[in-house]
Amino acid sequence: MVELAELREKVDAIDDQILRDLVQRAKVCQAIGELKKQKGKPVQDLQREVEVFKRSRERAEMLKLDPNHIERIFREIVNMCSAVQE
Repeated sequence: MVELAELREKVDAIDDQILRDLVQRAKVCQAIGELKKQKGKPVQDLQREVEVFKRSRERAEMLKLDPNHIERIFREIVNMCSAVQE
């Protein structure tokens, strides 16, 4: 039988990976922000945001996750990355 402590260690490892992935995403978004500045484009791209949220909802449904919860998470991620681009 798997112990609670073992499962929590697995959750901690997954959380660490999520954080590493968020750092990578932020770095890519920072590079995007630099390109946008060079080209005189605004940081916010509403069409792209709609695409990101739509894709996250579709993937959530495929993975049997609540699309509303996942969209809220991705809204926070997009907000974080928009701040990095400024």
